[in-house]
Amino acid sequence: MKHLAEINIARFKHDADDPRVAPFMNALDKINGIADRSNGFQWRYTDETGNATDTLVMDDPRVLVNVSTWATVEDLETFVWGTIHKQFYQRRADWFNVLDSMHFAMWWVEPGTQPSVAEAMDRLAHLDTHGNTDHAFGWSHLPQATRWRSAQCSNIAAE
Repeated sequence: MKHLAEINIARFKHDADDPRVAPFMNALDKINGIADRSNGFQWRYTDETGNATDTLVMDDPRVLVNVSTWATVEDLETFVWGTIHKQFYQRRADWFNVLDSMHFAMWWVEPGTQPSVAEAMDRLAHLDTHGNTDHAFGWSHLPQATRWRSAQCSNIAAE
């Protein structure tokens, strides 16, 4: 059975060391720790910070990237919408700008796969250009995914 990979990017409204984004930055280890211990969690990209906060994406130091893999759609859904992560999602407009392009994509991978940030960014660009395909897709492409509908996903900012 294939696993689910995801990429999520977000652009801070302020520099990462700005007090206005401190609530997000101060909770990052906790949120990632919850993900790491969640049912079905397989892997997440980290850099030397233990997160991915020093990884330069889109030549913009304010852009954060998250790439992870999960055993099932339901496992990712439970983490995103069924843990404290949801509270941070609901506050995303406090910390992040609205992007002009897609900021979240998923795709199927073989178990044990650890996608590179470059591959994940390519998947995101593919979704932005082509919409939902088997190569890259959003929640609406997955009939078994239902929680996102009630979570008011929108273009406010990063998921």
